[in-house]
Amino acid sequence: MKRPPKHAPKRIQSTADLRQFQRMMGAAVTRPLTSADGLQSKWIDGRPMDKVAAEFVKPNDRMTSFERLELYNRMYWFRLFDAIQDDCPGLRAALGERAFWRLAQAYLEARPSRSFTLRNLCSRLVDFIGDHPRLTAPRTALAIEVARFEWAQTVAFDGEALPVVSASDFGKKPASRIRMGLQPYVTLLDLKHPIDTFVISVKRRQVMRSEASNTPDSSAPAPRAARKLPLPRRSRTFVAVHRHNNRLFYKRLDPAAYRILDSLSRGQSLERAVAAGGPKVKPAQVRKWFTTWMALGWFCSAGNKRPAKTS
Repeated sequence: MKRPPKHAPKRIQSTADLRQFQRMMGAAVTRPLTSADGLQSKWIDGRPMDKVAAEFVKPNDRMTSFERLELYNRMYWFRLFDAIQDDCPGLRAALGERAFWRLAQAYLEARPSRSFTLRNLCSRLVDFIGDHPRLTAPRTALAIEVARFEWAQTVAFDGEALPVVSASDFGKKPASRIRMGLQPYVTLLDLKHPIDTFVISVKRRQVMRSEASNTPDSSAPAPRAARKLPLPRRSRTFVAVHRHNNRLFYKRLDPAAYRILDSLSRGQSLERAVAAGGPKVKPAQVRKWFTTWMALGWFCSAGNKRPAKTS
């Protein structure tokens, strides 16, 4: 983002003036909050923020220019914090409250939103955790896997769907000449922990808490403090995160099935992909897997760019 102008225009008389005002306002609204969740007292050049705010924000009979600008500054950041909390319940549970919010604030300050939609807010979170392991230590490896899994859910929810291919599309081609890709909304994950069951448990607990908080009986005893969910133990897990009939699903995969799908997603022929499953895979297993994958509509024409990593 370009450095904001030193001063806001006194009057907007042209599109250039409007752009200058917008850049000034945008820089002020997105400026990181203080430790007390307020607008910083100094502008980026060291001038008092109340003087800068007065250049482009009018006071009213209840609030000063600084206070009015601070209101928008807080609204912006609190909305981002709400969004990242909603998108990453598993990461929050894995790290704990303090570590999660420390990570969230550092991430949003270092990787500010550049998209018109909050959908993309966590698109760079996995890489950020990997680049700043101290923020999540000693659970960095687990945090990366949970972040990958939760971003895959976002991709599955509204990722692009391409025309589905079927067996008839290939006619009588030999397996060595058949290539098919995976739908962009399908993400294959090779995990060291059963993240799917962990996130399901987190979400189930959230639903239970929400239902309890909406109980109309005010005479009911206060619930005991919920015990922390146990962290998932190491266990190699292969999962496909996808959607079907506009609903989000997680599907566990056999290791051989994962290797076949991964090979297809990387452009390998059907023959090579099946061979990647290993010598112990029986033809009947392969037929069963492909029957299921075809029914789910996972396959599209080969050569389509995959937006999500598979490992």
